[in-house]
Amino acid sequence: MLLFAFVIYYTSTLLAECYRTGDPATGKRNYTYMDAVRANLGGAKVTFCGVIQYANLVGVAIGYTIASSISMRAIRRADCFHQNGHADPCRSSSNPYMILFGAVQIVFSQIPDFDQIWWLSIVAAVMSFTYSGIGLSLGIAQTVANGGIQGSLTGISIGAGVSSTQKVWRSLQAFGDIAFAYSFSNILIEIQDTIKAPPPSEAKVMTRATRLSVATTTVFYMLCGCMGYAAFGDAAPDNLLTGFGFYEPFWLLDVANVAIVVHLVGAYQVFVQPIFAFVERWASRRWPDSGFIARELRVGPFALSLFRLTWRSAFVCLTTVVAMLLPFFGNVVGLLGAVSFWPLTVYFPVEMYIAQRGVARGSPRWVSLKTLSACCLVVSIAAAAGSIADVIDALKVYRPFSG
Repeated sequence: MLLFAFVIYYTSTLLAECYRTGDPATGKRNYTYMDAVRANLGGAKVTFCGVIQYANLVGVAIGYTIASSISMRAIRRADCFHQNGHADPCRSSSNPYMILFGAVQIVFSQIPDFDQIWWLSIVAAVMSFTYSGIGLSLGIAQTVANGGIQGSLTGISIGAGVSSTQKVWRSLQAFGDIAFAYSFSNILIEIQDTIKAPPPSEAKVMTRATRLSVATTTVFYMLCGCMGYAAFGDAAPDNLLTGFGFYEPFWLLDVANVAIVVHLVGAYQVFVQPIFAFVERWASRRWPDSGFIARELRVGPFALSLFRLTWRSAFVCLTTVVAMLLPFFGNVVGLLGAVSFWPLTVYFPVEMYIAQRGVARGSPRWVSLKTLSACCLVVSIAAAAGSIADVIDALKVYRPFSG
């Protein structure tokens, strides 16, 4: 996890330098990730970047829909366990919760621009600190109650229920999970475009923000991950707050899961706004005289247009239906993280930096950057293999709309 944090911070600083072409303070702006690739690399790499970036963002939207429904269902189950005892299975479908999440997203999706959801991002950040703090506190409390640390330095024991092969696949999938947890590079340029600068340059501001965010999230990831394993050892659930390693206090679990849902409402919007902007720019260029596309009615923070209402609502409905078809969140996020990690987080930032700074082929810096890229490619392939194996296992017992 520390290695991922270091690599992602470093490559994010390279990517931030590509926001402007030429002079870092006055050069031509690149408003999107694709614009940066077009300005620095060009050719087929622009299309490749676009396909990978937007496919990943769609996948993130689907994953967040699944995750939110898991937390909403966990709230109901926590209350059920409290009332009926832990022996009650307290089963329920996640589909109604996905539909509810989708309905909320249809409303928030009418906010027209990336820079107008800053307040939603702040709320989401506060919520992430809330549920992370609760999870960490419960892990510490459980470890103290156990009278010591569970588990071992080598991870889950091979034996009943876990073969050596399964442990290898799960370890590889964990790389994808960690990569997904740090998956902000695919919208870094779009976020950087909202910074009011210079002075100092947008790149310097973004670098400072990235340093703070990566350091903060890594501390929480390490603490929550380590304390969760220390509390439960080999029996640790996939999700400490929804896997019911804890049952009480049930109201605190409810607070944590509500915070997760609110966080995901905001995070969903942050990740889908670039898709909305891309499609709407394309439609405006394709049909410049269309009143259906151009006409707007502003109501508070919302800018309502028939085209935006129709297409954005259709997008949310589509991601919701796909989420209902694929209700295994843990399997999906590992694959998403693995597939997008190398191209979006490492390859394009490295290649654009080499092109922009004119790094000489064969120089020590060129060799170091290329080596970093090659190593991360190997990690990405290994993580994808582990995640695919996990998805195949999940599909063996899969039934559509069975979540």
